[in-house]
Amino acid sequence: MTAALIGFAAVLLLVLLRVPIVFAMGIVGTLGYMEERGMRGTLSMVGRQTMDTAQDYGLSVVPLFILMGLFVNKGGLSRELYAASNAFLGHMRGGLAMATVVACGGFSAICGSSLATAATMSKVAMPEMRRYNYADSLSTASIAAGGTLGILIPPSVILVLYGLLTETSIGKLFIAGVVPGIIGILFYLFAVRWTVFRNPEAGPAGARASWAERLGALRDVWAVLLLFFLVIGGLYGMFDFAPLNLTFSPTEAAGMGAMGAFLIAFARGNLGFGDIMDVLKETCFTAAALFAVLIGAQIFSNFINLAGLPQALIELVTAYSVSPWVVMLMIIGIYILLGCVFESLSMLLLTVPIFFPVVTSLGFDAIWFGIVVVVVTEISLITPPVGLNVFILKGVVGNVSTATIFKGVTPFWVADLIRLALLVGIPAITLFLPNQM
Repeated sequence: MTAALIGFAAVLLLVLLRVPIVFAMGIVGTLGYMEERGMRGTLSMVGRQTMDTAQDYGLSVVPLFILMGLFVNKGGLSRELYAASNAFLGHMRGGLAMATVVACGGFSAICGSSLATAATMSKVAMPEMRRYNYADSLSTASIAAGGTLGILIPPSVILVLYGLLTETSIGKLFIAGVVPGIIGILFYLFAVRWTVFRNPEAGPAGARASWAERLGALRDVWAVLLLFFLVIGGLYGMFDFAPLNLTFSPTEAAGMGAMGAFLIAFARGNLGFGDIMDVLKETCFTAAALFAVLIGAQIFSNFINLAGLPQALIELVTAYSVSPWVVMLMIIGIYILLGCVFESLSMLLLTVPIFFPVVTSLGFDAIWFGIVVVVVTEISLITPPVGLNVFILKGVVGNVSTATIFKGVTPFWVADLIRLALLVGIPAITLFLPNQM
């Protein structure tokens, strides 16, 4: 256990020294494993882990969902979602910010990436909010917070990786994320209302749309609904009737989603040969980066398991007869603290192999724990000092300070903490839909 704790501390130190997380986990895992098994065994483990990850058919779902999200972005579906949300909410104080949150929720349902959602919606929503003199703090905060929904509302790359790491049903994880995702949207809307209640000038009311304009905006989102129904409907057997009799695996659902997004973008004339090549190259780069981090995490996980940290933690909890809920609250506290240092994917890959055996040994549900982990990860995307969505937004918008964004986003991560407490205190909220499957 001592060796494992030293290794964990070494990873934290390297990350604080700005060493990329993939190298921090890979180096520490390799050296620690070498100390236990020697050079020959370590080289065999590293080579086998790299090959197994690269050849894992289940992981093909990751680049396919990334490809789907990029084609969705090229298809311009984000503008239609924002227009529909704005038509119904834009006339209220803070209405444009609320429309942004709702549009982010809809876009994340067909994108699966928080960073892509935040970057895309900033280009769509920010000019409109500035046109109505919204405070930069509220404008940027609603985009940064709304973007975090991309890793919870299905399809979600983070949930896919959690499912593969823990051998948990990806389909059940997806359906479990729906209700917490909707609760997240509602709580973010309350956060906007709270902001404009305290400072009405932060979100002036916009123009009221007529019912004809609202219905017209709704008709324009058919492509979003069709794509979502294709992926999620196929995954849950909605097409399993004569003569179709189709039920998709997660990989097949991702492939159908990527093809559907491509056809929608192509039919709208938004895809030239150069655009297709750019999408394919970005998919390759993003997937390669994710796979590299995953391989580094698995090497580190092999060292942690060899050193016996998960088993030692289980024995420690059992020996002192600590309440399972006390242990769970401690784990959540660790996640919140780590979120101030790590970005979301790294935090997930680093900690799940350690905590998952402890959590399941205490009798907690693996699906529920996965959603709790993702919600905590959402919080880390908008909290200082890392707040990856904040820095992505800063890079896209440019002329707004990070301090302004962090100040504006405070009510949103407070809303996230309330949602987290609700999900932890009432697990049935998360588990109701999976239990119906």
